[in-house]
Parts: sequence; C-alpha cells; structure tokens
Amino acid sequence: MIQRSTRLDAVQYELCGPIYEKAKELESEGHRITKLNIGNPTPFGFDAPEEVTQSVIENLRQAQGYSDHKGILSAREAIKDYYSAKGIHGIHTDDISIGNGVSELILHAVQGLLNEGDEVLVPSPDYPLWTAAVRFSGGKAVHYLCDEASDWNPDLADIKSKLTSRTKAIVIINPNNPTGAVYAPELLQELVELAAAHNLVVFSDEIYDKILYDEVEYRSTATFSDEVLTVTFSGLSKNYLAAGFRAGWMLVSGNKAKAKSYIDGLNTMASLRVCSNVPAQFAIQAALEGPQHMHDLVLPTGRLRQQRDICYDKLTAIPGITCVKPKGAFYLFPKIDVKRYNIADDQAFVLDFLREQHVLLVQGSGFNWAQPDHFRIVYLPQPEELSQTMDKLALFLQHYQGTGAAAGKQALELA
Repeated sequence: MIQRSTRLDAVQYELCGPIYEKAKELESEGHRITKLNIGNPTPFGFDAPEEVTQSVIENLRQAQGYSDHKGILSAREAIKDYYSAKGIHGIHTDDISIGNGVSELILHAVQGLLNEGDEVLVPSPDYPLWTAAVRFSGGKAVHYLCDEASDWNPDLADIKSKLTSRTKAIVIINPNNPTGAVYAPELLQELVELAAAHNLVVFSDEIYDKILYDEVEYRSTATFSDEVLTVTFSGLSKNYLAAGFRAGWMLVSGNKAKAKSYIDGLNTMASLRVCSNVPAQFAIQAALEGPQHMHDLVLPTGRLRQQRDICYDKLTAIPGITCVKPKGAFYLFPKIDVKRYNIADDQAFVLDFLREQHVLLVQGSGFNWAQPDHFRIVYLPQPEELSQTMDKLALFLQHYQGTGAAAGKQALELA
C-alpha cells in the first residue's frame, strides 16, 4: 500500500470533511442540500462587482504569461495604498505578496517560520486552516480560549499561561470566523504588547475587514506597533464576493530589519510556485479603488445585515439554543444545550440534521472547540430561504435526542 505522509495525520478541515462527503452522496441521490458549511457567496446570489469582473476580462491578453512571483505591480500598489490609508506605516510594494487565495499564503507564512516542534498560539474556536497549517509545518498549535461569556474575546490570562520558549507566533482572526466577534482597539493593543514582550510574530487574518455591523469600531492589528512583525492577510473572496477568483494577499509590516531571514524565506516560498493566477490579479486594483458595495450590504437595510438578524432571532427563539450576536463576517456560532438534546458527539448531531432536513452545517469541534456544544451556520441564503432553514432546525430539535458519541461515530463510518 502507498501511504500518505504522516504530516497529514493531525490535519483536518471539517468544512469539507466527512459530513460534506455525506452531503455529496445525498446530492447524487437527487436531494437538494442547503449548504451552510462554507462562506461561498456566489451560490446564494451574491455577485462580484461588475467593475471587478470587467477588469479581469479587459486584461486577459496581458495575463497570459507569468507575473512577478509576488504579483503584478498595479495590484500591489493598490494594496499598499489601502493599508497606508488604514494607518500602517513604512509599506513598500515588496512587502506585499499576492497568492492563490489567503489559504495558500497562510501555508507559506507558517511553513516559512516554523521548525519542528515550534509552537503557535491559535484561537479556539479557530478557522481550522490555521491549526492545519501549523501541524502540517511540523509545529504545535496551542489553542488559547476565546471567551463566549465575554463576546468571544480572547482571554489574555489564558494566552499568557500558554506561552513557552518554543512559542513563535500568535494568530489573531478579526473579524472572527467562526464567531463573528470584532475586537476592540484596547484588546488589540494588549495583544500586540504581549507579542512585543515575547518577540512573537503576529499573524492577523483580516479577510472580513469590510463586513462590519452596528457601526462597530475596527482597526487593523498592524496599526498598533511599528516594531512588532505583523503579517496581515486579506483578499477578494469575502469583501468583494469573489471567492472563486482565488486572489488573496499578505503584507509584512513592523520591524522588518530584525526579520530579514524570515522575509527571505517568504520570498523563496512565493518564487517556488512561480506566481499566483494572473487574471484574478487584475481584479485587485479595481476592487480596492472602486465603489465599496459591501458598505450597502451591511447597513440596517442591507441584505447581509437583515440575514444576520433573521438568523439570530430565529436561532435564539429555539429552546436550548443561545448565541452571541456577531458584529462582523457572515457566520453565527450558536451554543446548544447538550443535556436537553442528549448530544455527546457534535459531528453525529450535524449528520443527523443533514440526513433528516438536508441542511449542511459544521460542528463546533471542526473549529477546534473542545466541547460538543456548538455548531456554525453560514447566513448567506436569501432571507426567505434562511428563515425556512431555521424553521427546519427548530422542527428537527422538537423531537431530537442524540445517540451518544460512540453510536454517532459508528453511524458516520457505516453510512
């Protein structure tokens, strides 16, 4: 038998994991599945701005060859201007790399930093690619608590207790996926000061930095220090509703002189894949410098804001479900009363819901949450469909009693 690399043994990505495979089986049998497992706007009627797609079309002839391994200059200049306007100092276009989505760049940034056994502080719950990237790079993901009782803010005391001599970096996801939390400037300042005190690299995942509700205050992590080395990630997939373009970027800022070796490593990582897909790079300048359509979607009258409110109201009306109302992104991470519903295995719970109501969710453990008492919902469907889907969940829970951990896992394996 040809075996896979042992580096994959601890790597999981449940957004497209076993439950997703079961959903595809049901689809092949003719069932329509409502896919609330992944933040993919297009299937729910969200289109990228016209000027963004038009820029790709108009520049196709110029996109036939390789670009610079860091990306075309016009796109990197637009990214530089975007972050300079946010208050990040000392940016040069060479500090910016464009990738095939943020996912590729996360892998580059982590692999370029870690040696075997090095540790990275990763939030719990997290976007699971961060944990997967650390483990695949030979590192150890040390999960720090985000406190639901404190609007899912990072627990500073817990972070401090988990620092060791092997800690190399801390991951900050803001606005947060899966919780929708948006961190106050005062909290970010404390996190950055902690990174400075322990010489940590800050990985700041800001892919949802335009999807903000209720006039919440937002600042990029890198604006708090010119000394702490900060790697900021964003792209077109969420803010500009162009997930399939796979156009992401990362910016290195702070004290770059002390990180010359690491930055050289990032340059090597970028050059190894020659360049990212070139047509989508021509969308970046048009997106960043054009009309910001997301602003309208998050207003009280906007579609995303209305869908958030519908989903939150419907969820919290179900007996045994509570939820912190998100301030950003397009997810909710509700808590379910496991005693009321006899749930010992959150994967079995979402599988049972999929089988009965043909709705695909992701269990909380898929986001490295230790207890089986949460799940994530993507609230991208049109308001009417979203409301009907929440009604399906309410109907399902009226009679649901979980089968326990062992039976649930066996059901998944045998299905």
